[in-house]
Amino acid sequence: MTAFIEAAEPHVMTTYGRVPIALERGQGCRLWDVNGKEYLDALGGIAVNTLGHNHPKLVPALQEQIATLIHCSNYYYVPGQEKLAALLTERAQMDKAFFCSTGLEANEAAIKLARKYGVDKGITNPVIVVYDHAFHGRSLGTMSATANPKVREGFGPLLDGFVRIAANDIEALKQATEGNPNIVGVMMEPIQGEGGLHPMRAEYMQQVRALCDANDWLMILDEVQSGMGRTGKWFAHQWAGIVPDVMSLAKGLGSGVPVGALLAHGKAAEVLKPGNHGTTFGGNPLSMRAGIETIRIMEEDGLLAHTTQVGAHLKAKLKQELAEVAGVVDVRGEGLIIGIELNKPCGVLLGRGAEAGLLFSVTADTVVRLVPPLIMTEVEADEVVAKLKPLILQFLSE
Repeated sequence: MTAFIEAAEPHVMTTYGRVPIALERGQGCRLWDVNGKEYLDALGGIAVNTLGHNHPKLVPALQEQIATLIHCSNYYYVPGQEKLAALLTERAQMDKAFFCSTGLEANEAAIKLARKYGVDKGITNPVIVVYDHAFHGRSLGTMSATANPKVREGFGPLLDGFVRIAANDIEALKQATEGNPNIVGVMMEPIQGEGGLHPMRAEYMQQVRALCDANDWLMILDEVQSGMGRTGKWFAHQWAGIVPDVMSLAKGLGSGVPVGALLAHGKAAEVLKPGNHGTTFGGNPLSMRAGIETIRIMEEDGLLAHTTQVGAHLKAKLKQELAEVAGVVDVRGEGLIIGIELNKPCGVLLGRGAEAGLLFSVTADTVVRLVPPLIMTEVEADEVVAKLKPLILQFLSE
């Protein structure tokens, strides 16, 4: 493996601190590296591989599409765009969709839409409310909306037009926006993935929805990580019984094929006009087929109910096994997006997990993040706990 890693390094920018393994193939919730070592996948490509690896229903559909048409320009109509847009907007109770390739692009589009919404109303300096612990991407726009200093610093001046507040505090939102005529929207993640698996409370989301309605602001939800069934509902905000004005999606939407989407509702659906925004790769026939087939298979196989069941089982098992462990601060999440917060930075666990044959991630320095494929079984969930618990115990004893 060392020889392979050394051979792989010379021409690739060092933008990642990688775990020193190279994966070669996958099946279900299992992966194998170039040396044949097996891993249980509790990361799912960071909440991307909704249907796991080499899914028997997805692969033939994508092979068929590759043999038919992979890409064409948005100069022309792409029938799959309307089909996928209808599937998404029906499930979200929204109206229209714009397709791109990544979550960053979807969030960038959301920011542009909100700013244009304000400018169209005569606001020359539109401002969007964002949150502590938020992560929306690494472009200059989405980076400016992101809270993490490690992401933001070192690139010179960021984009103006954001006000940052604490989550789950409606009074903080009211105070931060009082008397400011430039506010155009409130942008939040229902569950802050990169920020440490912090959920927005249902009551708080309902309060924000009401405040946006009262002030003619857009409620913008970043569901890039929490959407597409990850919590047991199509979109995490549906646990609060609300409908946003704007919603970004990506990650699990294409089960590994890059697909991003921006959904809009009501007045927000009419803001962007021809020439206001665009993309070369977004909405091409292959990515649309991936999104369509992902939704079809999820419904055929009952993956929303399955995710709720297996996620509850996994979280309960983790709570039970880690309840008396000093140094475990919290186990939280919904469905199959679960975080285990420890009382000290635990990035070293990534490599140790790989050595033990378990793949997961660490976010916000101290939170072990589990976002496995939605096809994971309870037996496999038990295996995750069996592999993870001794790693945590050993780490906390050091």
